[in-house]
Amino acid sequence: MTDDPHRRSTALATIVVLAGAGGLCWMAATATARFIEQRSLQDVSLALSAGGYDWTDVATNGLQVQLSGTAPNEVQRFRAITQVAAVVDQSRIVDEMQVARPDAIEPPDFAVELLRNDEGISLIGLVPTETDRLAVVRLLQSETAAPQVTDLLEAADFPVPEGWTEALDYGLRATQLARRAKISVAPGRVAVDAITDSAAEKARLETGLRRIKPKDLVLISKISAPRPVIAPFTLRFLIDEDGPRFDACAAEDDEGRDRILAAARAAGVGGPAGCTIGLGSPSPDWADAAVSAIAAVAEIGAGTVTLSDADVALYVPASVDRDVFDAAAGRLEQALPTVFSLQAELQQPQNTDAGPAEFLASVAPDHTLFMRGRITDERMREAVDSFASARFDKMESTLRTDDSVPAGWTVRVIAALEAMTALTNGSVTVTPDMMRITGTSGDRQASDRAAASLSHRLGAGAQYELAIRYDERLDPLLGLPSGAECVASLNTIMAESAIGFEPNKSVIAGDPAETLSRLSEAMTNCTVFQVELGGHTDSQGSEGFNADLSRARAQAVLTAMAGAGIDTANMTSRGYGESQPIASNETEEGREANRRIEFRLLSESPVRRDPLPEPVVVSGVTETPASTDSAEPSADQAADQAAAADDADGAGQPAADMPPADMPPATDGEAAPVPAGPSVQSPAVVGATEIVTGAGQAALDADEENVRLPVQTPDDDTPRPQPRPEDQAEDQAATAD
Repeated sequence: MTDDPHRRSTALATIVVLAGAGGLCWMAATATARFIEQRSLQDVSLALSAGGYDWTDVATNGLQVQLSGTAPNEVQRFRAITQVAAVVDQSRIVDEMQVARPDAIEPPDFAVELLRNDEGISLIGLVPTETDRLAVVRLLQSETAAPQVTDLLEAADFPVPEGWTEALDYGLRATQLARRAKISVAPGRVAVDAITDSAAEKARLETGLRRIKPKDLVLISKISAPRPVIAPFTLRFLIDEDGPRFDACAAEDDEGRDRILAAARAAGVGGPAGCTIGLGSPSPDWADAAVSAIAAVAEIGAGTVTLSDADVALYVPASVDRDVFDAAAGRLEQALPTVFSLQAELQQPQNTDAGPAEFLASVAPDHTLFMRGRITDERMREAVDSFASARFDKMESTLRTDDSVPAGWTVRVIAALEAMTALTNGSVTVTPDMMRITGTSGDRQASDRAAASLSHRLGAGAQYELAIRYDERLDPLLGLPSGAECVASLNTIMAESAIGFEPNKSVIAGDPAETLSRLSEAMTNCTVFQVELGGHTDSQGSEGFNADLSRARAQAVLTAMAGAGIDTANMTSRGYGESQPIASNETEEGREANRRIEFRLLSESPVRRDPLPEPVVVSGVTETPASTDSAEPSADQAADQAAAADDADGAGQPAADMPPADMPPATDGEAAPVPAGPSVQSPAVVGATEIVTGAGQAALDADEENVRLPVQTPDDDTPRPQPRPEDQAEDQAATAD
């Protein structure tokens, strides 16, 4: 075969042309692909940036769009693909994206709050699934007497955290001990916020919580107790050379305490000052009275003011000007609320030449007599002290001897003390010209008896002023019971016909109508006293259950009493559980005795809903005692009569010549009849300006001489007569007949 050059040239040219065309096509295809890739990259990148998917990485390979990167979650990955599909065809997208591994879920904060009150127990919070909620509810139902246990817990499937089990167990035990509390439980920590019925119960609860606390558990406790009962409700504020200060301070609430302390600071009290908040205030206006009293002492600049229940006593030293004292005392009297009564006194200077003689005495409700002032000499002081000791339960005397007192002074003092015996509390002021007696008595005829007694002792011409108010609670003729008698009667009824309950419940069993009827009758005159109705149980069961059961039973009895028409406004209920047994719990008889309802008196002072009536002021002048014998007795006879009268007084027997109780006193503008008989005297009407002179003064002088008898106090060595044999006593009686 021959080689044809022409054919070779043609073939070569064809190859070159085809190669050139192929190269041009490749170049064109490459340029087109690069354009498409760049355009797709720009469009996809712009779309992803606009959608906020900056975490994606975009690459193009021809028509393919490769997406890579780590998506925060599957949702974001899907949304990124959807965003790109809106720009390029779905088939061109190559998904190489990864989804970030989610962070490990932190376990929740497990916590439980147990809320307990008289209505029941509520559980609120989040607990692990492993916690047996049903067992928790059953435990609270069996170990407490709560009427209802409400489970509002939620559970989460997470591991039990460290310290959770110990904290929950402790919280449940604390719930059994505290009857009114909020108990917050967290892993390793328990917070107890509780209210108790008394300071003693508060101490017991704190001790119990500490005793059962695990070693590694953190306990935060806030336990409060109610206000104590303060009797008498007392405040004493004074200003002397040591400055203003409190000797005692009581307030009924926080607001009243703040007002009292603010008044004390305004009066000059510096540094910390305390005031006890308690129960027993005689009036809701206690703070008003206290603030006014403190302001009065501050205005005067010296003195002492004492508020004891509704009695206000203001004592001011002699160094204070009389006008300043009168102005401050007058303003205080006007500012005091209605229920309070004021006794204001300006002390006399120690120098006997500074003013007229004066004797002052006051008697407290406990029949304690306080005396101060002047007396003739030491022998007369002994005589007065002896007389006072015979008439009053207790006696405190600061009498000073002064030989310049008027003649007959000791007789006036003894007459004043004798007239005071009808008072439960009050005071007397004796001066040469006037005798003033004020106070409270349970005797409707107290003013009449006092006036008659003064006439008996002093004779004619002695001026007096009586301001004695009547308190029916003190009247022995009415037979009103005391607080202690009321409580004793109630407890006797409960002992004789006790109110029973269903086992382990506070539901009254049987018909308590008969017992309630007897209680209603006993409470007729006892509703004014503050009384506590306490429930007690035996030692069977847990301490917390018994405490709840006793409280619920006490409240059930109180509710039944109110339903029976008994006024229970001043009564409260309290559960003591097993804390106060009266018998051994080892026997059935002892446990039966310990399961009881018991009444307890909180305060001897009655709760006054209305103030006492204002005293009726009676002014008058004594008259000469009536006598069948016009002849004046001799000095010896007068001495014998005085001694006999003193002997009768000391023996607690009425004097033979005392006037009858119903004899009215002589008052200005009113005449009193003089009954017949040698031993009856009554006050007569004498002019208000008449003074004791002449024979009247001589009689007082003679009486004082009769008082000058030696006073001897027997001791262990004093000889005493032997008992008289019965046969001799009968013989002497027969001889006398």
